[in-house]
Amino acid sequence: MAADTPVEMTVRWSGNEYKLTDLTSSNTVADLKSKIQNLTGVLPHRQKLLGLQYNGRPPEDDIQLGTLKLKPNLKIMMMGSREDVLAEMQEPPKNLSNLVNDFEMEDEEISIENREEHLAKIEKRVRDYNVTVLNPPRDGKKLLVLDIDYTLFDHKSVAERAEELMRPFLHEFLTAAYEDYDIVIWSATTMKWIEIKMKELGVTSHVNYRITFMLDYMAMISVHTPKYGVVKVKPLGVIWGKFSHWSAKNTIMFDDVRRNFLMNPQSGLKIRPFKSAHVNRSTDRELLELSKYLKVIAPLEDFGHLKHSHWERYKSKRKYNDIASTSSRSSSGRESRHSKDGNDHTPSHRNQEG
Repeated sequence: MAADTPVEMTVRWSGNEYKLTDLTSSNTVADLKSKIQNLTGVLPHRQKLLGLQYNGRPPEDDIQLGTLKLKPNLKIMMMGSREDVLAEMQEPPKNLSNLVNDFEMEDEEISIENREEHLAKIEKRVRDYNVTVLNPPRDGKKLLVLDIDYTLFDHKSVAERAEELMRPFLHEFLTAAYEDYDIVIWSATTMKWIEIKMKELGVTSHVNYRITFMLDYMAMISVHTPKYGVVKVKPLGVIWGKFSHWSAKNTIMFDDVRRNFLMNPQSGLKIRPFKSAHVNRSTDRELLELSKYLKVIAPLEDFGHLKHSHWERYKSKRKYNDIASTSSRSSSGRESRHSKDGNDHTPSHRNQEG
């Protein structure tokens, strides 16, 4: 019988790392999950451990750690949510009939992010999908992930030049966001199309901000939901698995399609879609207002307690103009450019649904 040997590993979850040093080769996966629960509060049945394999599959709870051929100082990623977080996500907002609620999710939809088959797909993307870094991530910066179609660009209307279909204040928005966030573009189309559009819009060559990298449809995964059937979604775990300094604590994602957030509902903000560019260019102020929200939340240590569906209310409550005055030196040039439209940038479409 093989000798009982110590097993050490580090578990990464929600932006934190937990070192486990009191396990042995005779302990089971169930024992490991129990210790993880003690550290994180996530119940064992909610935990999905990425990086543990037994015969090419996630190990059952009764499998001993000694049979997993673990590497020394192994690091694994745990995905899962505490019960209090899940309960909060299901809580309906109060007195917010005039706002879009992005998180009206049924129990089955909330459980989607923890399903083993979906997490296995994320792990495969982390392992196999190649990310081309255009500009290295910067220390201490949070992460902003942006969709393209109807978020930054009206891709259905017809125009002679791409600039005519660009969402108003796109470059001002990206310049402002770049102060606190590294920026990633993620579109459900081909990389060739993404590169062409970002070049035509002047995004990848802009002097005031840099794009860290771009992801295409190949980084997405398909999931089955009771409400939508089989759909493609954008799991942020693909990014977090490749870049450990980003997590749910410091990531926010804008998309005009809510189901793209199904694997990460807490990190998604559903932006109002920008359509009919020729008609709406003069009134669309979405990016200006969202740049203020990004500035307000940037100092927070953990985005996990935010409900991004309330972003307009939160921005107003924190009195953005007073808070932003502390950084007026760095933003004064940008604000002067924004002021050319001659209004106070109050949202003109608060009661509209995206």
